[in-house]
Amino acid sequence: MSSGPWPAAPARTQPRFGTARTHRFYDQPVSLEWEQTSIDARDPGALGDWWREALGWIVVNDDPDEFEIRPTADRLPGLLFVPVPERKTIKNRLHLDFRPDDRDAEVERLLALGATRADVGQGEQSWVVLADPEGNEFCVLNSREL
Repeated sequence: MSSGPWPAAPARTQPRFGTARTHRFYDQPVSLEWEQTSIDARDPGALGDWWREALGWIVVNDDPDEFEIRPTADRLPGLLFVPVPERKTIKNRLHLDFRPDDRDAEVERLLALGATRADVGQGEQSWVVLADPEGNEFCVLNSREL
Protein backbone atom coordinates (compact mmCIF):
# COMPACT_ATOMS: atom_id res chain seq x y z
CA MET A 1 0.00 0.00 0.00
CA SER A 2 1.39 3.40 -0.89
CA SER A 3 1.19 6.61 1.07
CA GLY A 4 0.74 9.79 -0.91
CA PRO A 5 2.15 10.09 -4.44
CA TRP A 6 5.05 7.69 -3.82
CA PRO A 7 4.89 4.01 -4.67
CA ALA A 8 5.31 1.54 -1.87
CA ALA A 9 8.93 0.63 -1.16
CA PRO A 10 9.87 -2.92 -2.12
CA ALA A 11 10.37 -5.35 0.72
CA ARG A 12 14.00 -5.35 1.77
CA THR A 13 15.63 -8.74 1.91
CA GLN A 14 19.18 -7.56 2.62
CA PRO A 15 20.57 -4.76 4.77
CA ARG A 16 21.35 -1.48 3.01
CA PHE A 17 25.06 -1.53 3.80
CA GLY A 18 27.60 -4.31 3.74
CA THR A 19 26.85 -7.90 3.00
CA ALA A 20 23.76 -9.90 3.75
CA ARG A 21 23.41 -10.88 7.37
CA THR A 22 23.39 -14.51 8.28
CA HIS A 23 21.43 -16.16 11.02
CA ARG A 24 24.52 -16.85 13.15
CA PHE A 25 24.92 -13.15 14.09
CA TYR A 26 21.65 -13.25 15.99
CA ASP A 27 22.42 -16.43 17.92
CA GLN A 28 24.96 -14.75 20.21
CA PRO A 29 24.75 -11.71 22.48
CA VAL A 30 26.50 -8.63 21.15
CA SER A 31 29.54 -7.69 23.21
CA LEU A 32 29.56 -4.01 22.25
CA GLU A 33 28.88 -1.44 24.94
CA TRP A 34 28.30 2.23 24.09
CA GLU A 35 31.15 3.92 25.96
CA GLN A 36 30.88 7.53 24.81
CA THR A 37 30.13 9.92 22.00
CA SER A 38 33.12 12.00 20.89
CA ILE A 39 32.57 15.67 20.09
CA ASP A 40 35.16 17.79 18.30
CA ALA A 41 35.75 21.12 20.05
CA ARG A 42 37.93 24.18 19.68
CA ASP A 43 38.00 24.38 23.50
CA PRO A 44 37.18 20.90 24.90
CA GLY A 45 37.24 22.00 28.54
CA ALA A 46 34.89 24.95 28.04
CA LEU A 47 32.47 23.06 25.82
CA GLY A 48 32.56 19.99 28.06
CA ASP A 49 31.89 22.16 31.08
CA TRP A 50 28.93 23.76 29.30
CA TRP A 51 27.45 20.32 28.60
CA ARG A 52 28.20 19.24 32.18
CA GLU A 53 26.10 22.16 33.41
CA ALA A 54 23.38 21.59 30.79
CA LEU A 55 23.00 17.89 31.66
CA GLY A 56 23.83 17.97 35.36
CA TRP A 57 26.58 15.37 34.79
CA ILE A 58 30.02 15.07 36.36
CA VAL A 59 33.55 15.40 34.99
CA VAL A 60 35.41 12.08 34.86
CA ASN A 61 38.45 13.22 32.84
CA ASP A 62 39.80 16.73 32.35
CA ASP A 63 43.09 16.09 30.57
CA PRO A 64 44.16 18.83 28.11
CA ASP A 65 43.54 16.51 25.14
CA GLU A 66 40.19 15.14 26.26
CA PHE A 67 37.43 16.22 28.59
CA GLU A 68 34.83 13.60 29.49
CA ILE A 69 31.54 13.87 31.34
CA ARG A 70 29.10 11.16 32.42
CA PRO A 71 25.83 10.96 34.33
CA THR A 72 27.80 9.40 37.22
CA ALA A 73 31.36 8.08 37.43
CA ASP A 74 30.27 4.50 36.69
CA ARG A 75 27.38 5.14 34.28
CA LEU A 76 27.71 5.08 30.48
CA PRO A 77 27.61 6.48 27.90
CA GLY A 78 29.64 9.63 28.37
CA LEU A 79 30.46 12.60 26.19
CA LEU A 80 34.13 12.99 25.27
CA PHE A 81 35.29 16.39 24.01
CA VAL A 82 38.48 16.36 21.93
CA PRO A 83 40.43 19.28 20.46
CA VAL A 84 40.33 20.25 16.80
CA PRO A 85 41.84 23.38 15.24
CA GLU A 86 38.95 24.28 12.94
CA ARG A 87 35.53 25.71 13.72
CA LYS A 88 32.35 23.81 12.91
CA THR A 89 31.16 24.85 9.45
CA ILE A 90 28.19 22.67 8.44
CA LYS A 91 25.17 20.99 10.02
CA ASN A 92 26.03 18.04 12.27
CA ARG A 93 25.66 14.62 10.69
CA LEU A 94 24.92 13.19 14.13
CA HIS A 95 23.18 15.06 16.91
CA LEU A 96 21.72 14.43 20.34
CA ASP A 97 17.99 14.47 21.15
CA PHE A 98 16.71 15.12 24.67
CA ARG A 99 13.20 14.55 26.03
CA PRO A 100 12.52 16.70 29.10
CA ASP A 101 9.43 16.83 31.32
CA ASP A 102 8.71 20.39 30.11
CA ARG A 103 10.14 21.27 26.69
CA ASP A 104 9.59 25.03 26.87
CA ALA A 105 11.05 25.39 30.37
CA GLU A 106 14.09 23.33 29.36
CA VAL A 107 14.62 25.37 26.20
CA GLU A 108 14.57 28.56 28.26
CA ARG A 109 17.04 27.09 30.78
CA LEU A 110 19.43 26.02 28.00
CA LEU A 111 19.17 29.41 26.28
CA ALA A 112 20.03 31.07 29.60
CA LEU A 113 23.13 28.82 29.81
CA GLY A 114 24.30 30.01 26.39
CA ALA A 115 22.58 27.78 23.83
CA THR A 116 21.19 29.47 20.72
CA ARG A 117 18.24 28.61 18.51
CA ALA A 118 19.27 26.86 15.30
CA ASP A 119 17.60 26.59 11.93
CA VAL A 120 18.62 23.46 10.04
CA GLY A 121 15.62 23.62 7.74
CA GLN A 122 13.30 21.86 10.17
CA GLY A 123 10.33 24.23 9.73
CA GLU A 124 7.55 24.11 12.33
CA GLN A 125 7.99 20.98 14.43
CA SER A 126 7.12 19.67 17.88
CA TRP A 127 10.82 19.80 18.82
CA VAL A 128 13.17 22.75 19.18
CA VAL A 129 16.61 22.77 17.58
CA LEU A 130 19.30 24.48 19.63
CA ALA A 131 23.06 24.81 19.27
CA ASP A 132 25.69 24.64 22.01
CA PRO A 133 28.30 27.44 22.35
CA GLU A 134 30.41 25.94 19.52
CA GLY A 135 27.44 25.55 17.18
CA ASN A 136 26.70 21.82 17.57
CA GLU A 137 22.98 21.27 17.02
CA PHE A 138 20.81 19.25 19.37
CA CYS A 139 17.06 18.83 19.77
CA VAL A 140 14.77 19.30 22.73
CA LEU A 141 11.70 17.15 22.16
CA ASN A 142 8.21 17.38 23.60
CA SER A 143 7.51 15.40 26.72
CA ARG A 144 6.46 11.81 26.03
CA GLU A 145 2.71 11.30 26.03
CA LEU A 146 1.71 8.52 28.39
